[in-house]
Amino acid sequence: MANHKLIFDEDFEEPYTLIAIHCSEEAYKMAFLMNQHLSLKLKRKQTDLDFSTEGLLITFPLYNFEDVHKYTHFYLVANKCKSVEASLQSSGGLFAEMVSEKSTVHYLLPEFKKVDYFLKIYSDFETVPLRRILSQINEIKQVISAYTLEMDTIKSKNNLIFD
Repeated sequence: MANHKLIFDEDFEEPYTLIAIHCSEEAYKMAFLMNQHLSLKLKRKQTDLDFSTEGLLITFPLYNFEDVHKYTHFYLVANKCKSVEASLQSSGGLFAEMVSEKSTVHYLLPEFKKVDYFLKIYSDFETVPLRRILSQINEIKQVISAYTLEMDTIKSKNNLIFD
């Protein structure tokens, strides 16, 4: 009797384009600027993108827009999340309590620590005008720079699964 062996070599991840954006504005302001200059309708999702690490819940604001006419999804997500951990230290005296705060920065994609935002574009068709989108993002006065990232350089691709 013959044995049949199935080999799963193929990746089943959906193809998408990832744009790195350097901008010091807050996430809501960045979404507003993208809506103005790219004619998008990015809205904040009800649930943020959250991860649990070292007992802390880390949340990244996530904005999305689905263009039903062009079958394209846009996701804007912040790369940085600051968490403040407060600790109370007492030396045994009545008024000798000290509160110390420790601020920690967490990254969605740790290999790109200098990037502030990512714009993930997923389309059913390969008709996304990438050059036009990049030039429109770079025309925003508050944006320092924007460029596409190669998929081979992304080590933590699992953090970019939003659904």
